[in-house]
Amino acid sequence: MPLTAQQILVSGKVTDGNLPISGANVLIKNTKTGVVTDFDGRYNITAKPTDTLQISYLGYTTITIPIQSRTTIHVTLQEDVTALGEVQINAGYYTTTDREKTGSIARITAKEIEKQPVNNPLAAMQGHLTGVDIVQRTGVPGAGYSIEIRGKNFINGDTEPLYIIDGVPFAGQSLESRFIGSSINQGNVSPLNFLNTTDIQSIEVLKDTDATAIYGSRGANGVVLITTKKGGRGKTQFKTNIASTLGHVTSYRDLMNTEQYLEVVREGIINDGYGAYLDNPSFDFLWPELKTWNPKRYTDWQKELIGGTAYRNDAHLSMSGGENQTQFLISIGALKETTVFPGDANYKKISGHSNFNQQSTDNRFKIHVTTGYTIEDNQLPRQDLTNLANRLPPNAPRLYDELGNINWEDSTWDNPLASLKQKYRAKTNTLIMNMGISYEIIHNLALKTNFGYTINQLESHRIFPSTARRPSLMLDASSSSFDINRSNRNSWVAEPQLNWRHQWGKMHLDILAGTTFQNQSSQSLVQTGRGFSSNALLLNLSAAKTISVATDSNSEYRYHAIFGRVNINWDGKYILNLTGRRDGSSRFGPGKQFGNFGAIGATWLFSEEEFLKPGSFLTFGKLRGSFGTTGSDNIGDYKFLSTYGITGFEYDGVSVLEPSGISNPLFAWEANKKLEVALELGFFKDRVLLNTSWHQNRSSNQLIGIPLATTTGFNNLTGNFDATVENTGFELDIRTLNIQSKNFTWRTTLNLTIPKNKLVKFPDLENSAFANRYRIGKSLTSMPMYQALGVDPETGLYQFKDYNNDGMTSALDDKQWFEDFAPTFYGGFGNTVTYKDITLDFFLQFKKQKNYNHLYSGATIGFQQNTPVALIDRWQVPGDIRSIQRASALGVFPGVLTGDQYQRESNAAVSDASFIRLRNITLTYNIPKSISKNTNLSLYLQGQNLLTLTKYQGADPEQVSLEILPPLRQITMGIQLGF
Repeated sequence: MPLTAQQILVSGKVTDGNLPISGANVLIKNTKTGVVTDFDGRYNITAKPTDTLQISYLGYTTITIPIQSRTTIHVTLQEDVTALGEVQINAGYYTTTDREKTGSIARITAKEIEKQPVNNPLAAMQGHLTGVDIVQRTGVPGAGYSIEIRGKNFINGDTEPLYIIDGVPFAGQSLESRFIGSSINQGNVSPLNFLNTTDIQSIEVLKDTDATAIYGSRGANGVVLITTKKGGRGKTQFKTNIASTLGHVTSYRDLMNTEQYLEVVREGIINDGYGAYLDNPSFDFLWPELKTWNPKRYTDWQKELIGGTAYRNDAHLSMSGGENQTQFLISIGALKETTVFPGDANYKKISGHSNFNQQSTDNRFKIHVTTGYTIEDNQLPRQDLTNLANRLPPNAPRLYDELGNINWEDSTWDNPLASLKQKYRAKTNTLIMNMGISYEIIHNLALKTNFGYTINQLESHRIFPSTARRPSLMLDASSSSFDINRSNRNSWVAEPQLNWRHQWGKMHLDILAGTTFQNQSSQSLVQTGRGFSSNALLLNLSAAKTISVATDSNSEYRYHAIFGRVNINWDGKYILNLTGRRDGSSRFGPGKQFGNFGAIGATWLFSEEEFLKPGSFLTFGKLRGSFGTTGSDNIGDYKFLSTYGITGFEYDGVSVLEPSGISNPLFAWEANKKLEVALELGFFKDRVLLNTSWHQNRSSNQLIGIPLATTTGFNNLTGNFDATVENTGFELDIRTLNIQSKNFTWRTTLNLTIPKNKLVKFPDLENSAFANRYRIGKSLTSMPMYQALGVDPETGLYQFKDYNNDGMTSALDDKQWFEDFAPTFYGGFGNTVTYKDITLDFFLQFKKQKNYNHLYSGATIGFQQNTPVALIDRWQVPGDIRSIQRASALGVFPGVLTGDQYQRESNAAVSDASFIRLRNITLTYNIPKSISKNTNLSLYLQGQNLLTLTKYQGADPEQVSLEILPPLRQITMGIQLGF
């Protein structure tokens, strides 16, 4: 644009004193005119000689510089350990800052996310956020995670929070059927896998009622806000990231060797009274490990079946840029990941992301459109081979014979390689779109409307061909099976909003009012085909001789709400935040469909008071608190109606219709009252930040499936119980800038959560169907157990405390010992050290907890499966003092099987599972500009889940089952390039 006599072109470079800062905002103060620095940190802006420049960048202190007729101005920004008043935090319907927020909001940014080679945003959050406990359920690609935000609130409800992606609600529940995927991923395929973590700008977690009440019932379990990256002003920029990862199982279970295994199997046969059969050739087929297999052979089946290397290759390319009125970003990512299993199983993902922003020249009209689309294709074995790896006899035959063919060893076993012919495949398509339109009607009064649309489609199947069984069975395709799940979930949301801001002297008022219209529909069809003429037709359901329907469901959820917020800020010291929402849900019957929820939050910035002298070591001080209510309608659809379903069977040629649910139009919203107080302090110019908070959540009017007598034809009736669950907790966040100089910087973060959960009230619990599961004063995660008393030296059987002295062991009367599986405390500890162009990051996750041990999967040895070597300490002859009961091969000795079951349900099957884990370590080298010329070039080496310090004897302290692959250790090498 041509310069006028009153304008000059100002150019310069923005650096941190060493490296250029790309993407810094350069604005003319008190205007909306500005530019963004390019990859070299350079900028050009047209301004008046008397104007003042305002330069800001995330994580750095904002500075202002008068132009004073200069045409060249170079700027050096200083890192700000907190940037409390500058960094914008997404609070959902509005934005705030660390300095002025009245609610509890935890945050992780792209800076932390990009240091982790993960495929799911939940994985990137693990250990980083107070009050947020996330567990990876399995090491197979594409599987799910469990998440709890400040504990378990509802007895029968899940703990899944509300996910909002770029303003659009996104259902986090898996579409997979347990019938299809239970043996490989527990029927849990995380819908959040569709997000490419490289596209994420930040993740905010709303925890207390001040932060969540504006979402009403949907925020009862907390809210996770995911914001993707947007385009910015400046010349067109290209960024690419290419990474390659190697993954291995972190550790193996210590199992019996061949000598130990054969000894206990033989001993178990003799103990059961079948010793004579050992010398009878007619019974060789019963115990091939003793009779026909090589007794000297040893195979480490863990290394054979889950000891491979998983490879992951990930590439991401983005293009962004724009001018004052138009900005854009387009990115595409591709990923392929294999498994540690033998064979060619793999997970593939292709994702696309785009964002376009447009504003009028007067900045009154704005529109943005964000779109994400992802295709996933996950091909895995039908069964997790971890089960076979832990249970196969150590002297089982070789996998291949001398000719390289699958070895069946004269049909004496089922070769695990044949099980690889049993396939599982899940294809997923996910689309999410968001459009926001805003118009400033008059000064400080804006009308905004947000539209969102999502499609999540999953098609999965599993096959079991006859060729996966031993040839001696002489099976053909008529015994083959094919199971398929076709599920989809579509939703749309529209949210008109009106926002007014005004300032009278020292008082700043911000008022927001809006309404939400949301509709979600879901369909699921699970079918089974049996009997095929050829295995070549196995993927064609119509070729099956018999077809049955396991599940056929359709549901629709409609939601409507009005909400509002009033924020009063007096002199930057006293802040009052009022939020409210009236929800309407289709999940309740007439007269019960609406619920009212609200909260009040207040902040006192006492560091702004005059009694704190300038130059004091305390540079920031804030006291905040909140109280309010949220609710929950998390009960599923149509529970207030009498419902019917098709069984998949026919009677006289007519499809059978049967009752599937009994009506109860009287149940209403669950209620969750939340209270929080917090103290936030900053010392030594905010180089040390200390944030502490205490909260209490009480959830009442619990929606519970009330058990019914079997004569009614139904298992339960959904209704409200006057039960109360309480979650309390203390949370601590510490961030420090330990050293900062021209060439060297060292930062530290520490977060700690101490949660406590208990059942406060449950009327007539002792006479209810929940009497053998819950206790007043105990946690919902506490399990009633038998109290183990060791092994009887005379009989060799497990003993348990008889609480009612009736001479019998019963679940109702004798499960009086409680073990709590909720963590006692958890958190993370991170450090970032930078020296010139080299940066080292490492992050430790820690957790104090208990978990089931090796006895949970089997407390007796001698059966035809391998077991942990810890079970070798068994009883053998009367008088022995041992921890494991007598060996048994068939369980025919009286008391062996019941003792095994009781021991697995006793406190003996629980051990300390506390750990300290090196969750992530990253070494980054930024190539100097003298070498990379006009590009930004970085090389990095990352490690994920590298080391776990624990006394737990299992493969992973957060995993229990012998049948589930634990999370993998991963090492990644990558390169980032920008130009």
